[in-house]
Amino acid sequence: MTVPQPLTQELLARAHPPAAVNRIFGEKIQHRTLHLRRSSPPPSALNARSARRKARHERKEREKKKPKPLSSRQRRNLGLHDVPAPGQPYEIYAGLNQLWVGYAREVLGREIYTGGTGAAAKLASAELHGATAEVVRSRCAGRVGIKGIIVRDRKFVFEIITQKRGLKVVPKDGTTFRIEVPAPPPDDATAEQSAQAAPQSFAFEVHGDQLMLRSADRANRKFKQHFLKNL
Repeated sequence: MTVPQPLTQELLARAHPPAAVNRIFGEKIQHRTLHLRRSSPPPSALNARSARRKARHERKEREKKKPKPLSSRQRRNLGLHDVPAPGQPYEIYAGLNQLWVGYAREVLGREIYTGGTGAAAKLASAELHGATAEVVRSRCAGRVGIKGIIVRDRKFVFEIITQKRGLKVVPKDGTTFRIEVPAPPPDDATAEQSAQAAPQSFAFEVHGDQLMLRSADRANRKFKQHFLKNL
């Protein structure tokens, strides 16, 4: 027979009479399984700095497994924005030019027949990808006469696809470009009157020095008339 522990009997005697101490101990305590639970906090709670470092390391490991987008330098080194030689025929971009003509007509509206400062302000901030441009003045005489479709409007240069000489990169600095917007065909009822009054196309000249911006930045900029000393 197992002898009760003195400490257990002493604690029971404080709340129960002596006759009930042995009965309570034998029925409820002696053969009852004691379940122990961990009362100490986990290691992460004891060392929060180590837990944050571990979570940060796991997050970096997960990010390494995901593909990251290429940076601007990597795209330039890979030549993703360059027009390859097989993609330089003029006929490929004829459809782009037709889309731009429709866009320019919509932007100008009725001002395509009258011109003026309002049309100039609209065209100064308009998108030029797909426009037909011709170099009329330049510091380099060899660039004068280059004509084609603008396929890339960069900050300092225009990339133009010509019919005979392929892709030409023309700097904007010191260069004047002439861009034409064909007028829409008139209605049949007023065809003869419109043919006499309206021009065949609306032409304007832009100074590359004033367009040394990216196309997205130029769209939100307001252009004002001012005197240019170098003209």
